[in-house]
Amino acid sequence: MDIEMAVMDLIVNSGQARSQAFEALAKARIGNFDKAEILMAQSRKVSKVAHQIQTGLIAKEGEGDLPINLLMVHAQDHLMTSMLAQDMAEEMIKLYQKLESLKEA
Repeated sequence: MDIEMAVMDLIVNSGQARSQAFEALAKARIGNFDKAEILMAQSRKVSKVAHQIQTGLIAKEGEGDLPINLLMVHAQDHLMTSMLAQDMAEEMIKLYQKLESLKEA
């Protein structure tokens, strides 16, 4: 495993997951819930890839073969931020859906 490439992939995939979650939230805000769900599904899929990369890095660290550096910490921060963004976006999309249903009632 090329550690630097894995760390960069973790950052890229985490960033993409976060961006898709916020894009989904923007679609929900204008009532496009179908597109919001598609984007959230894409976000979760990319997040799963990021999480698998993280798991590989953790395993490498367990072998004593992974030096921890600032880039590694930065990558972990990206993953945690994207996971939080997904959780919050999912909750806010539900709120937008509820608001929409109240408008229609």
